[in-house]
Order: sequence, then C-alpha cells, then structure tokens
Amino acid sequence: MEWAASADTIGVMTGPTLLPPDPNFAHASEETVWRALVDQVPEHWTIIAGQHLADGEREYEIDLLVLIPDHAIVSLEVKGGSVWVEDGQWRQASREGDLVIDPVRQAEVGKYAARRYVEGDPRWSRGRVHWSQGVVLASSAVAQDFSLPDLPRRLVHGRDDIDALAGRLADAARANVDGHRAPTQEDCDLVAEILRGRALPLRDVVAMAAERDESTTRLTAEQAMLLKVTRLLNRVEVRGGAGSGKTMLALTQARVLARGADGRPRQRVALLCNSIGLASYFKRELAGERYNRRPALVGTFEELAAHLGVTEFGTRQDTDFWEVELPRRMGELAAELPDGKKFDAIIVDEAQDFADSWWVPLLRSLVDEETGGLHVYSDENQRVFPRFGRPPVQLVPLVLDHNLRNTQQIADVFSPLAPMRMRAMGGDGPEVTFVPTPAGEDPVDAADSCVDELLDEGWRPEDVARRASGTRCRSTCRRAKGRRGTGTPSGTRSPSSTGTFSGARGSSGARSCCASTTPAPTTGRRRSSTSGCRGRPTGSVVGNPELITAMGGPDVARRLRIG
Repeated sequence: MEWAASADTIGVMTGPTLLPPDPNFAHASEETVWRALVDQVPEHWTIIAGQHLADGEREYEIDLLVLIPDHAIVSLEVKGGSVWVEDGQWRQASREGDLVIDPVRQAEVGKYAARRYVEGDPRWSRGRVHWSQGVVLASSAVAQDFSLPDLPRRLVHGRDDIDALAGRLADAARANVDGHRAPTQEDCDLVAEILRGRALPLRDVVAMAAERDESTTRLTAEQAMLLKVTRLLNRVEVRGGAGSGKTMLALTQARVLARGADGRPRQRVALLCNSIGLASYFKRELAGERYNRRPALVGTFEELAAHLGVTEFGTRQDTDFWEVELPRRMGELAAELPDGKKFDAIIVDEAQDFADSWWVPLLRSLVDEETGGLHVYSDENQRVFPRFGRPPVQLVPLVLDHNLRNTQQIADVFSPLAPMRMRAMGGDGPEVTFVPTPAGEDPVDAADSCVDELLDEGWRPEDVARRASGTRCRSTCRRAKGRRGTGTPSGTRSPSSTGTFSGARGSSGARSCCASTTPAPTTGRRRSSTSGCRGRPTGSVVGNPELITAMGGPDVARRLRIG
C-alpha cells in the first residue's frame, strides 16, 4: 500500500516528535525538507534534525534522522542548490565554483555512526533493527529512471518528490534489503532517548550558587580602595551591614598582612572573632596558605586566651568570669609575653560583640601597644550579646554600604532591618518565600519541611542552614545534631548548620537559609536581620504571621506578602 493512501489518516494527527523542537539549520534547503516532513508525517514518527556524533576518529553530522516505527530508521543527507553527477562524481555549484561532493557516502557513514552509538549504549539490548539512508536534492530534479550502482532511485529524492517525501521514505524502508527486523515504536523511542545522551549535567542549584559565591568573594572596587587605605592606617574601624563584605575584607587583610605586600615585610597577625562558627570558617579558608604566610593565630577570644596561657575557663553563663576575671588574667599574661609571641597586627571581626574589658588584653598582645595594627570590623545591628565594647584607642572609621552577599530579593526583604541604606550587589535570585504557621503550631517542624524541599531541589545538607529563635529551637538543634552525629553518612537529610539566630553568623557560607521563628527575645528584630541575611541565593521565613510582623515590622511583612 502506498503511503499516500493514508493521507486522510495523517491529516488528523497532531504532529510528530521533533528533536529539537525548534532546530537551527545551517542551510535553507535543510529547513525546507524538515518543514515538508513535519507537515506530512504522522504523530508516531520522530524527526531529529542536525544530529551530531563523534568517536575516537572523526565527527559526523546527520542532516535529518527519521525514526519510522514498523519501517526503519533513516539517515538523510540534504543538498541544496544545483547538484548533478559528472564523470562518476557528484558535484554541487557554489560561489567558489563547482565542488566535488559525496552525499551517498555522507548519508551512509552518518547512518553507521548513529547505529554504533545506539548499539553501544548500555540501555540498548534489542538486537539490530533496520537502518536505512537516503539523499534529498532539495532544489534539483531527479529523473524517474535515475540509477547508480550505490544509489537506487528509491533512495534519492529530488525537488519534485518532496511533496510526497514521507510516503517515499516509508516505501523505501519496506524494501529492507539488509534483512533486519523493522524497529517497533518502543525501539524508536529508545533510539531517540539514547541519541539525547546519558548522565547529562542537570540544572544544578549548587553550581549556580557556587558561581555567585565566587563573584562575591572577589573584592569590589570599594573594598579594594578600603584595603589600600588600611595599609596606610594602623588603627581602623570598618563598619557595614550584614552582607557588606566585612568578613571577606577582614580575611583578605589578614592574608595581605601575613604575606607582606607593596614592599612591606610580613607581619605576625592575629585574626579574631566572637563566634565559633566564623572562626571555623576563617580556619578553613586559611588552611591552604603556607605556614609562614598565614596569620599566626586564627580563632575566638577564648582561643587568644589559650594562646596567652589560660588553661581553665568558666561556664558560658558565668558573665563575671568572661567579662572581668578572664580579661584581667589575659592582660597579666600578655604583659609577660615575649615579643616573639606577640603580634604586629590584630584584626577583629564581629567587634560589636567584644566587651570593653576585652580590648585591654588585645592591645597588650601587640608588639607595640601604641602603634601596632588594630583593624576592627563591626556592625552594631548584628550585636548578639548585651554588650558593645569600644577599643580604648582612636580608630579611623570607614563605611561599607554595598550588600555583596545576598541576592536582590533577599536584600530587598530584609533591608528595613539594616542600620543604613545599602546597595544590593548580589545579583538576581528567586523570591524569598514565607511559610505561615498557625498560632500554637510548632514552626520548627514546618522549617524542617522547607529543608527537605531544598534538599529535594538539589541542595546538599552542607548548603542549608536553619535558624530559629527562642528556647524551643535549642532542643531542636540538639535533636538535629544527634541525628547527624559525628559519623554522619553522606546521605543525611539534616542541614549542616542548625541553631539559633544568635549563632547565624557562623553559617555565612550557607547558600540557602530557612529561618524558623518562635517567640523571640527583645533582640528579635536585630537577630532576625542577622539570620535572614545569611542566605545567599535563596531564603525562607517560617512562622506565625503576627509574630513575624511584630519582629520584623510592617515593611518586612509587606515584602513577605503577609496580610
């Protein structure tokens, strides 16, 4: 039966499978043939345009590969313009002159390359099916009695054949001179799947976040200028809101001073902060530096105390020990420290959480208390503890007013909580989501569900930080840490950073932050800002709408679309 006899049936079909759906063609003749086939063939056919293949020896391109269930898989070589045979050679007219071509060979080697690729794929276990080939001369006429030893008339299609090309391909496939079985619909579907490739890289949220991180870790012009200024000034305080790059600048300054730069000798540097999480981040970032080119001490105020010789420490609740007894003891020990153990410069991040009494032992730890380097990075709005000590020396104030860490969306939501107007420079990202929880319902459980959704999207546990306020979150932190344990398998579903708003700064490397909110202390507004700005490309806020509004204010509520 001629394919043309089924024209009525073809007319009611919705169209074939097209791969790609909207291809780009190198030549107009290929598009002409492709459109003719699209208009003619039934919906169970598949047309693949511009199929590229490569093996260890060469590359191949099939202009059109037509998958015809119950017939064959046909490789078509399309030639436009004037094409003819002269002295046994195929020729094609061009602007540069007549070209010698071999469309028959091109169609054949393309067919064999595709067949080898398909049959070599581990998904293919169906044996060999019928593969065929053809040549389409889109602009040249072909006589009805045309014949070549390697190209019978049924396998070459001229310009007058294009209107019935689908039927001609089906008729030619029925000849099946190689004797292999015709491919089924399932065979054709699998061939199309295999030719798309396998184990392809997917849209990777982690990779996109990593790229954004790389851009934010490069110093901006503003930061570079401040860094130059700090090389000329030994006593500086750099102020900036969350996400302004203070921590990155402090880290870079520590590297520069420890290495020596611009003709200046290497310095013995201490890089200090208040939170354990941030100290751990500093240590990881500096671990790759050569021993004699990294800061001599990186850690918390407590670790400075240990460096000075303190061996016994009070409990975390013993305020008198941390703010009176320990600083006094550290000052005594620092005064007795030999110059070789002291520092040429001390850099303090999170300075807003250093008590007044802490600055005395810091200054006594300098080789020169009068002129030694003291570089302080602070943001009063991120103060965690009810103390705000000031160094007992004059510092030159410098201000950072660009938000480099957060996307435009995160920066916009939490900008009302910032102590100053900041320009968002962190690029574009998804909207911050708000997950409401009814009064009396535990928002931490809802936050856990948000974490699961982030992990399902492709985030790794180490990319997710979940922060909560109030006493309820502390038991949750212990629960999460117990679930992870010290020998956590790689398949764990727990976020790597789980804790209170107060500890949020330790998760500044987290690329996705889900904040859960329970009744907050009086510092809730400030801590909400600190936690909310931890997320870099994406963030979620979970909690009771009324409580979120009370903590963040009406501007934050409006940006979260509450109410």
